[in-house]
Amino acid sequence: MKYFKHLNAASLDEAVNELKNQYGYVNAGGTDLIGALKNKVFNTYPESIVNIKNIPDMSYIREESGILKIGALTHLSEIEANTNIKTKYTALYEAVRLVASPQIRNAGTIAGNICQINRCWYFRKTNNRFDCLRKNPKGMCYALTGDNRYHSIFGANSGCVAVNPSDVAPALIALNASIVTTERVIPIDEFFTTNVAPRGVGSTILEDYEIVKEIQIPTFTGKSSFLKFAPRKSIEFPVVNCAVAIQNSISRICLNAVSPVPRRAVAAEEVINGKPIDEKTAESAGLAAVSSAMALANNKYKIQIAKTLVKRAILNCA
Repeated sequence: MKYFKHLNAASLDEAVNELKNQYGYVNAGGTDLIGALKNKVFNTYPESIVNIKNIPDMSYIREESGILKIGALTHLSEIEANTNIKTKYTALYEAVRLVASPQIRNAGTIAGNICQINRCWYFRKTNNRFDCLRKNPKGMCYALTGDNRYHSIFGANSGCVAVNPSDVAPALIALNASIVTTERVIPIDEFFTTNVAPRGVGSTILEDYEIVKEIQIPTFTGKSSFLKFAPRKSIEFPVVNCAVAIQNSISRICLNAVSPVPRRAVAAEEVINGKPIDEKTAESAGLAAVSSAMALANNKYKIQIAKTLVKRAILNCA
């Protein structure tokens, strides 16, 4: 690992100032960043790592004025153990419960999970072996013609077909969350993007100096569900996952691990909005969710999985 400055920030202001003065990364749980640094994944290494774990009052779960508020440093295991979330925000509970292993959920934070970078093996290859688009504007997407069995089935964003790997993201999208940062409030539908060089390697619209402070979810009185397909039941990123939330006969459906950003299945929502949920409508919604899919050479199987997860998640909300 290369040398860098390490700052234990005592406040968000101190952390932001450091990031404005020196090119650096934010570290909280470290379950994503530290491994990437040790494996020398990046072509441009940070001058500074800003540790925000010691900043007070950034870990909490509370409902205020019709909004569920979750501090950015709240561990996934704390969310999993919260009875209110399990009862009322079931999709979020199921999503965090299925993240990796108990040890990782004890260390990982909700903000870290939605801000993690993609898991493409060309991007993540040790010693920065592949000069991909995320790192070099003159690079290429090696997955387009290479091993793309886990990559996008909905085309490329800015030429990249790596998928967003977050389990928490689709649940937050289904529940219509907002992300509060040190700079602004971002609707969850606008939070994710594909950053290719020279913009950076991240998967969000956050500026280099911008830090997530809080996740806000409007009080939810409907039913929600989250499902995940992965080769193993633990310590595994999704091949496909899906979250559905239905309230007052209006739905929000999100697939992830199927495209470079979490994908709202708007066509599927239109199929079931205002209708009773039954086997037929759920089946039709699943078909609609993948109607515009464009599989690569090795990942056509993901279309069937996505269609089935949408159907089953909708039926869970019946």
